[in-house]
Amino acid sequence: MEEKIKKEFEFTSSPHFHSKYSTGTVMWIVNLSLIPAVISGVIFFGLYQLVIIFTSIFFAILTEAIIQKILKQKITITDGSAFLTGLLLALTLPPNFSLSATAIGAVFAIAIGKQIFGGLGFNIFNPALAGRAFLQAAFPVEITTWTAPNYSVQSVSSATPLAAFKYDKVLTELKPLVVGNIGGCIGETSALAILVGGIFLIAIGIVNYRIPLAMIIGLFLFGGVFHLIDVTKFPPPSFHLFAGGFMLGAFYMATDYVTSPYTPKGMWIFGLGISLFIVIIRLFGGVPEGVMYSILLMNSFVPLINRYTIPKPFGMKE
Repeated sequence: MEEKIKKEFEFTSSPHFHSKYSTGTVMWIVNLSLIPAVISGVIFFGLYQLVIIFTSIFFAILTEAIIQKILKQKITITDGSAFLTGLLLALTLPPNFSLSATAIGAVFAIAIGKQIFGGLGFNIFNPALAGRAFLQAAFPVEITTWTAPNYSVQSVSSATPLAAFKYDKVLTELKPLVVGNIGGCIGETSALAILVGGIFLIAIGIVNYRIPLAMIIGLFLFGGVFHLIDVTKFPPPSFHLFAGGFMLGAFYMATDYVTSPYTPKGMWIFGLGISLFIVIIRLFGGVPEGVMYSILLMNSFVPLINRYTIPKPFGMKE
């Protein structure tokens, strides 16, 4: 009995709570959850998209291994993080994108987006989005050249729904947005495929529901206000929700453990902030899409958000 009491009141160093998932397990489960998005990309845009995906993954893993070898660090390519960066980057690229540009983006994502900060756990910005942002600047024409899906309906062109509305005021119906037979990035067009993986991750406790929910609430709040002001000029919130990269960003990019807040209050602020910037960029910016820029911008605020949302320790005075 005395031994039991001593064990219950034993003082140990942090952490006091342990996850049932290791870092590697989390990364590989997230990778597996993206299979529906990969399959949808292949169905709608063809088998060549697998070549793009494998190229991005290969160069992401190779870059990480080379850098760790040069720095005489433990090579951790088996933890799945570099694999995930390469996969996410590929899913945000246009169909039939250049393989050489894909490789360059993957190298940049790992070398500059991740390893330059010290590797996994130290990077400030989401590495996959950092690579995508670099490609946006380096290959502006190729990154905005879209291929019509193989099974598109007659009314859907190769242009993305966001571009069609921004420049021509053509509002795409919700059904193709949900299914994915529309123009867009390889793994972003099918909201249904992304939802399957995202809900699975929330259900098993890998993704915290607060950030995706905050983003959805913010999207309906901010997007709804503008839609009510002028229904002909601004699209309804449901269009913002299913169009473009919002779903992939909400469930897979914004929820990145390293680059998102770790406090509950901070997660709400982070998600709402992302949606605010998404709506502003989509409606008033020079480009149709704003998910990538919004998440990267809010990544820069994470240290500040964490600092001012940390709960005060028990017994601490103001």
